[in-house]
Order: sequence, then C-alpha cells, then structure tokens
Amino acid sequence: MDFNALIDSITPETYQALLKALELGKWADGNRLTPEQKEHVMQAIIAYGEKHLPPQQRVGFIDRGSKDEGEVCDDPHPVEQPVKFLQ
Repeated sequence: MDFNALIDSITPETYQALLKALELGKWADGNRLTPEQKEHVMQAIIAYGEKHLPPQQRVGFIDRGSKDEGEVCDDPHPVEQPVKFLQ
C-alpha cells in the first residue's frame, strides 16, 4: 500500500486515535511510541489534515484573524529609536 492510499484509508476515528497517541506519547494499550513511530504518526496526521480537513482544523493552523478594509498590521512609517545598552 502506498502512502496516499494509506492516508485515504484513515477514518476520522483513527485520526483522533493517532492524535491522542501522539499527544500522550503512547498507544491506547499503554505501549510507548518509538521515535520512528512518532515521526510516522506526525506525517500521517499532517497528510490526513491536508486532504480531509478545512484549514482551521489542521495541525499547525494559526488564526491570523481578518482585517477591515485598509487596515494594516505594520506601521508603514515606523519611527526609528536608538537602542540603549545598560551596563
């Protein structure tokens, strides 16, 4: 079975179980995940999210909010201030 077929075969319940296993560092039966298993589980979780979840539900999503028309995050004309070093 190739990686894409494996990701397509993951059910939402399996996805939740993988998330929980990674969060706790152990499988449902209590066995610890090996470093290699953690890596594979992370890859599967990210790939599943990219294929099946909306962006706001994916691992690593950062809500940047929304801006009103014309509103900017950065000051377009910042005032330069000297750095003062204390001894």
